[in-house]
Amino acid sequence: MSTTRSTLRTHWVALRAMLVLTLVLGVGYTAVVTGIGQFALPAQANGSLVRDADGAVVGSALIGQSFADAEGAALPEWFQPRPSAAGDGYDGGASSGSNYGPENADLVAAIGERQAAIGEADGAAPGEIPVDAVTASGSGLDPHISPAYARLQVARVAEARGLPETEVATLVERFVQGRDAGYLGDPTVNVLRLNLALAELVGD
Repeated sequence: MSTTRSTLRTHWVALRAMLVLTLVLGVGYTAVVTGIGQFALPAQANGSLVRDADGAVVGSALIGQSFADAEGAALPEWFQPRPSAAGDGYDGGASSGSNYGPENADLVAAIGERQAAIGEADGAAPGEIPVDAVTASGSGLDPHISPAYARLQVARVAEARGLPETEVATLVERFVQGRDAGYLGDPTVNVLRLNLALAELVGD
């Protein structure tokens, strides 16, 4: 009898502890952290969503996306992002790189094809094309390109939209983000934000 009573008491204590910890850590902690995020950093807490001039969500500042037609051909009137190896390309549910080494034949062939396509579209020699223009990032979802790659595309975008190159070049410089904390990483350009500003510039 004493053993049964002791066992029931132990189970009751364990049940109460589980209920209390569930409320404190599962509900209370989550609510506090969510509240702090919504109050202090609401944009980041909600996915760094990017909206167009009409307020419609068009993507996230943290996830790259394609600016190509249904066949996968790059649209000349838009700045192009880095290549993507995530799923069928820019798939947020399949984030990944190609995992190819620098001497992998498939990677070398893909780089050659990308260089040829960029050379034809932007009139650049292979040596003038930045590395980020022909290689995917580790996640396959990098939303940024280098300022060099953005500047390389200025002439094509300006011609496709009937705009002065100087106007498009000025827009690019406006969206160059410096190094984090002034010394970490490299300067970047967020492609989605740049293209949204481009659309507003020409009234598309």
